Amino acid sequence: MANIKSQIKRNKQNEKARLRNKAVRSNLKTRIKSAEAAAAAGGEESVATLRSAIATIDRAAGRGIIHKNAAARKKSRLVKRLAQVSAEA
Repeated sequence: MANIKSQIKRNKQNEKARLRNKAVRSNLKTRIKSAEAAAAAGGEESVATLRSAIATIDRAAGRGIIHKNAAARKKSRLVKRLAQVSAEA
């Protein structure tokens, strides 16, 4: 443990941020999985879940939780999967 007051405070701040980021990443993974499942099932619901997942990805990228290029890659792959399933149907 650090002896310097500023470092003790910084450690507390980092831990809070880590837990907050962990929650956002977990939610992000859940939204992506639900969007993929909805795309595989097809139907009107898939577009709504895709929009929800994309909004969550954008929010995480805007806050710096994931990199903007990682966000673009995830969105691209989600849209690609939905298009592929809708083309098959």
